[in-house]
Amino acid sequence: MTRVGLLLRKDLRVLQRSPLLVALLVVYPLLVAALVGLVAGYGSSKPRVALVDEDNLPAVAQVGGRTFRIADAIDEVGKNVHLVRMPADEAARQLRAGRVVATLTIPPGFLAELRSGLTSPSLVYETTRGGISTRVTQQVQALVYSLNRRLQSAFVRADLRYVRLILHGGTATFAGRRYDVLGLDRMHALLKRLPPSPARDKVADFARVAGIALGQTGNLLSSTASPIGLRRAGVKSRSSLLSAQVQAYALALTITFLALLLAASAIAAERDENTVGRLARGLVSLGEIVWAKVLLAAFVSLALGLAIALVFGVIVEAGNVIGGEPWQRLPLLAVGVVLAGAALGALGALLGALARETRTASLVAVLVVMPIVFLGLVPKEVAPLAGWISEALPFTHAVRYFASSLYDADPWATVGRELAWLAALGAVFGLGARWATRRLLD
Repeated sequence: MTRVGLLLRKDLRVLQRSPLLVALLVVYPLLVAALVGLVAGYGSSKPRVALVDEDNLPAVAQVGGRTFRIADAIDEVGKNVHLVRMPADEAARQLRAGRVVATLTIPPGFLAELRSGLTSPSLVYETTRGGISTRVTQQVQALVYSLNRRLQSAFVRADLRYVRLILHGGTATFAGRRYDVLGLDRMHALLKRLPPSPARDKVADFARVAGIALGQTGNLLSSTASPIGLRRAGVKSRSSLLSAQVQAYALALTITFLALLLAASAIAAERDENTVGRLARGLVSLGEIVWAKVLLAAFVSLALGLAIALVFGVIVEAGNVIGGEPWQRLPLLAVGVVLAGAALGALGALLGALARETRTASLVAVLVVMPIVFLGLVPKEVAPLAGWISEALPFTHAVRYFASSLYDADPWATVGRELAWLAALGAVFGLGARWATRRLLD
């Protein structure tokens, strides 16, 4: 281990002599992590949906005795999707081309059916195929739910007018015809004027009980329309840019880039400087050379990983958000950072040994980082093959470890499983690097 330590010290001195290179190695992956965060935020933004109005909705309409701006209401409640008005043929063309993710059609006769109150009109939607279709369906359902919430008070009020007619009587218009309704109150009064009899008393008693029951109809209709309410609590929480997932991805992406590039370049540089042959002739073994590069990646990953965790913690605490400060979890996080850096360093050493030259190794490491990262970002539900491939790479396991070690109330099961994965992958890549290092002697 003394010889491995000497090799590690030599590599650290090389980094110390190149402060600009070290700065670029730190800043570049952080910049990429920020861009990935923006892309992830865009992926969760409002999808573009075509709105086709085949009923030519007017600007203002009477529904349930209340004035509504139907078209404006559709636009306003479309908070979950970005509605773009267009003709039916253009909407179909853009859906086929993927310019919109769905079409929402207001069919002919929609407003007349809505005004009648006899049946429920339907909006017709069509989505593209693929993993996003489920999400679009949920957001269109949320839009319809918002419309129903806006209209239900008007319909409840209209239904209550009919109930009051039954209770107190009056004149009503229904389906274009005019009716004179007697009402339970007047019915009860008329019955009292009739000669007493058991039949009259039973009918009068029914009218009295029915009037009491119908008097509670307003509360019952309101409860039926909205059996469960939703109220947003006014508590402080972190923004999405400071979420646990973003922090875990920032840590894993930075360590992946840094460890791969450092280990690959460092082991290839031993051949460029003609030192690997001399070192292997009795000074150190090939395995110890690989060990030195793995430790270099682990050491630098630990320093940078803890710095990122501390910066996140300070920002969260400065924002007066309780929860997510990493102070008590730093030792557990440090274990994962070291093991993830070592596993990625072993993979970088394998790539550097196969590339043989420093410039080629650096280029290969940069080219490999992005596929590794984006394979880990793709959900298994969208691309199962990408999910399976990412399981064989350290990035995905590092993300899970970091998120669990920082934020899970009971992280031990996830932490133990991901540590085992990282150790196993590191051993496999380390053995591969040990075998490939023989090529550097040629």
